[in-house]
Amino acid sequence: MPCAYLSHELWFPPVEQAEDIGLLAIGGDLSPQRLLLAYSQGIFPWYNPGEPILWWSPDPRCVLFPQRIHVSRSLNKILKKEIFRVSFDADFPAVIAACRKQRLQTGTWITPQMQQAYLELWRLGFAHSVECWQQNQLVGGLYGISLGGCFFGESMFSQVANASKVALVQLCQQLARLEVELIDCQQTNPHLLSLGAHEIPRAEFIKRLAVRRLNSKGQLASIFPATASHSLKPS
Repeated sequence: MPCAYLSHELWFPPVEQAEDIGLLAIGGDLSPQRLLLAYSQGIFPWYNPGEPILWWSPDPRCVLFPQRIHVSRSLNKILKKEIFRVSFDADFPAVIAACRKQRLQTGTWITPQMQQAYLELWRLGFAHSVECWQQNQLVGGLYGISLGGCFFGESMFSQVANASKVALVQLCQQLARLEVELIDCQQTNPHLLSLGAHEIPRAEFIKRLAVRRLNSKGQLASIFPATASHSLKPS
């Protein structure tokens, strides 16, 4: 089925209408309301500089259950040595900037427009970062969106070996404590599979999202960290 073309109206077609490669819609904007609506329905933006905004919902979906992350013996030794200091939401702007910089040479979907959109979600309390420090220098980290019972991973970077892996392990431990059910990895790759990620049918992924999509006030809300106070009502 041909993908839909979005205007300023706030909507998305059913994810079942996505093309075989996962492309669902083209156009629209990166407003907080549209981004949160997209994530709550299992849709995410991903496009290259110079392209219109492309919205995706692949089938199957690569996910990681926080309680099931695979920690190798070598990584476990690094964790026990505590050679990194890990923080949460200490410097979101620096993390997304580092993720963008690391991918500039090979091409990045973190365009200036995308960067500003996720900074706004961070200011609203929906986007979060994990920082990995060594000798007070930011050497690795990741960022994503927390919504309901899911953390939607967006990107990670590492300037020192294993830094991003340590950040991911610490994130999984934090999410497990908060009873966040799964991490959306979006695209499958060998690195994520080695850490315990696996593919599930899109229908199952969407079903899991729907269970804890709204809070008790009927709002889209982040529960990571537990003290996050900002929320937006779905349109």
